[in-house]
Amino acid sequence: MAEPLNKITRKQLGELLIERGIINQKQLEKALLVQKEKGGLIGEVLVELNFAKEEDIAQALTCQYGFPYLPLTNYEIDAQIINMVPKNVAAQYCLIPIDVMGKSLTLAMSNPLNIQAVEDVELITGCTIQTFVSTSSDIRRAIDKYYKEKDKK
Repeated sequence: MAEPLNKITRKQLGELLIERGIINQKQLEKALLVQKEKGGLIGEVLVELNFAKEEDIAQALTCQYGFPYLPLTNYEIDAQIINMVPKNVAAQYCLIPIDVMGKSLTLAMSNPLNIQAVEDVELITGCTIQTFVSTSSDIRRAIDKYYKEKDKK
């Protein structure tokens, strides 16, 4: 577990986006000021300010940390899998369970670096977690869609 954490602390998302030519230093500094004022994730602040697209953020995370990218648009999730993670947890951490094999649960997350989210879902489900990256809006749409269906039943 220590190896990925070392990798995480070496390069921040902002630096990565600058290296990839998606944002410049001034945009990052402005986004950091906004983040300081309002809170939130730097990736989401950059998207709100129209400095980057959600896909840019997701692909940067994929490239840097080796998390596979999974667009959720055409993905069907089984109701039993949705039932494994409470809606409030999914919404709080912007994640959604997408598959389970034995004791391994696959999550799509907008921030796969959130160790707390992964640990909480591991505690709730008793599964080991495998992480995919998806955009915040894809995940929010999936939460709305799948948990609404669940609420109706």
